[in-house]
Amino acid sequence: MAEQKKEEIDLENISAIEQSQKKKGPVREIIDFILYLAVVAGICYVIVTFVGQRTVVSGTSMVPTLQDGDNLITDKISYRFRDPERYDIIVLRVESQHENFIKRVIGLPGETVQIVGGRVYINGELLESDVYGNELMISAGRASQPITLGEDEYFVLGDNRNGSADSRLEEVGNVDKSRIIGRAFVRIWPLNKFGLLKHG
Repeated sequence: MAEQKKEEIDLENISAIEQSQKKKGPVREIIDFILYLAVVAGICYVIVTFVGQRTVVSGTSMVPTLQDGDNLITDKISYRFRDPERYDIIVLRVESQHENFIKRVIGLPGETVQIVGGRVYINGELLESDVYGNELMISAGRASQPITLGEDEYFVLGDNRNGSADSRLEEVGNVDKSRIIGRAFVRIWPLNKFGLLKHG
């Protein structure tokens, strides 16, 4: 008898819940949908701001490593825990431009960089491990004279050395760590080139 009453009460509760859900009007559904969109937008904002973002390569300054139109995911969190390393491919802000630049880190904080005979010298020694430049540099730009990098400054070059606007130019200059958005992590487009990018 007691079990029968319990079953009846449970059925009444279920029925009450169903009736309550049916009574939920269009206004409530709209509010629920707006809240859902707000949560999704919040999650997307956190990911794009602090974790990663899609970056599209514009131009040929990183040929042959990257091509115009390649789509990348930029890792924005790694450099919160460690410093950029030589040969990392980074995405950086250039204040005078309306788009971000993608370059390769060549010189590290505290080092003296100079370009002589089309090749990079660090602290007076030839950077023999620099296999990323696809040709000798015709113009050394501001690096024709020794450039000593500050505590949080980096010297960057494009892999297409004679077709790149990089630290050799005053408008790019030494790149302070605060201008680095993140580390180019993986190429997601075109699909036939999908994969992790080669760093140092």
